[in-house]
Amino acid sequence: MKAILSMALVLGACGLARAADDKAVDPVGTWKCEYEIGEQKRTSTLMVKKEGDKFVGTMSWADQKDEKLKDLNFKDGKLTFSAIRKIMDNEIPIDYTLTIEGDKLKGKGSAEFGDEKREWDIEGKKEKTEK
Repeated sequence: MKAILSMALVLGACGLARAADDKAVDPVGTWKCEYEIGEQKRTSTLMVKKEGDKFVGTMSWADQKDEKLKDLNFKDGKLTFSAIRKIMDNEIPIDYTLTIEGDKLKGKGSAEFGDEKREWDIEGKKEKTEK
């Protein structure tokens, strides 16, 4: 009987710890992102919402607002999606793979320029929401 009670307590504690982890790793919100391409510092804003059981979102840059994200997935703390970056007359698909830990994210963006695939590091922080 003691063994069963002990096992139940351990499993219950693991369940609570997992629930706390899931809450701590929440992609929903507005994220201010920073990255560097060609030795130029750049910024973007990532906005993620939950609609039903799916995540949706947009990405904005200084010269392009509210680009809808495609193939947005979130699993095990990893957020992946694509966005189209419009620069002059060019449309550049960018793939993102970001890891979220609490209110910070880190990861990579990648795109093909001509025949060359380029990757860059991205870091971001979730904006605080007023309650």
